[in-house]
Amino acid sequence: MNKQKTVAVAASLLANGLREQTRSHWSKRISARTAATLLFALPLFALAADPLPSWNQGPAKKSIIEFVETVTTPDSKGFVQPEARIAVFDNDGTLWSEQPGYFEELFAFDEIKRMAPQHPEWKDQQPFKAVLENDHKALAESGMEGLLKIFMTTHAGLTTDEFRDNVQRWLSSARHPTSGKPYTEMVYQPMLEVLAYLRSQGFKPYIVSGGDTGFMRVFAEEVYGIPPEHVIGSTFVTEYQVKDGKPSILRTAKIAHNDDGPGKPVSIDSVIGRRPILAFGNSDGDLQMLQWTAAGDGPRLMGLVHHTDAKREWAYDKDSKIGRLDKALDQAKQQDWTIVDMASQWRRIYPFEASANEQQQ
Repeated sequence: MNKQKTVAVAASLLANGLREQTRSHWSKRISARTAATLLFALPLFALAADPLPSWNQGPAKKSIIEFVETVTTPDSKGFVQPEARIAVFDNDGTLWSEQPGYFEELFAFDEIKRMAPQHPEWKDQQPFKAVLENDHKALAESGMEGLLKIFMTTHAGLTTDEFRDNVQRWLSSARHPTSGKPYTEMVYQPMLEVLAYLRSQGFKPYIVSGGDTGFMRVFAEEVYGIPPEHVIGSTFVTEYQVKDGKPSILRTAKIAHNDDGPGKPVSIDSVIGRRPILAFGNSDGDLQMLQWTAAGDGPRLMGLVHHTDAKREWAYDKDSKIGRLDKALDQAKQQDWTIVDMASQWRRIYPFEASANEQQQ
């Protein structure tokens, strides 16, 4: 996902209401039952017969299955040992939706509103005043500096445990402004199937995203089946501290790593230590990760989720301020990478939608 978040995008989110969150029946923690529903929304026998049942027969599905069979068949020339079967995935726009705005931004705006009673001065200070009043024009005028102030206020100056609790509380109550669903249900069923299929074939999937590592770790394991140690994102400088005799890790107001664009292969090399053989993204912010993956020896699969379905999701690419897909799409066509046309190649987008079998009944 392209993390060049413009102020205009943030402003449009406010203009669209930045909705009033409703309390959900969800438990404070995403239940294991819910996770199982998201990850295995189809009967096991169906998965055995077709590892990607929410995909239409077509070039993308064919390339994924053929690639996996090639690298996992012992007598294949392209066989890859299990320890080297590294797969990396962007998050926003690749594993879950990113419209009408990046979900982490919506979290930050809601946090400002939640914290406002303890900061009466915000009613006269920008950019906080703009968030509280849903004033998109004033927020735009505050510039990128204003947006960074919001993130530093909501993401820094607290311990890792406190931040995790804030994210968990938000996820348990917040609703997507368009679907009305919890954000953790706005995940792509076809991509959940890819993750499950890869795991069943000895792959190690990682998330490599421009989003905050601590934010994604709250839900990644229960929603995607990806453990926290396999979540790589942007990070703040942290410090060990002991307060009232209790050790904790403090998130400071300094950026340690921006895991977007060229930052992605850097973090992959630093954290994983192996070049992936499969990479999936959806925007120009993923281009360098795809290039890094493609540059390795042996069989490789580079994939792009192309948002073409305005009816069931959103349609956007080169002209979008969110998840812009321009240079990466051009290179994918030139290099014959796998391009997933959402409208034509996905039978089903979200887990809460009827499955293909249910639709035929």
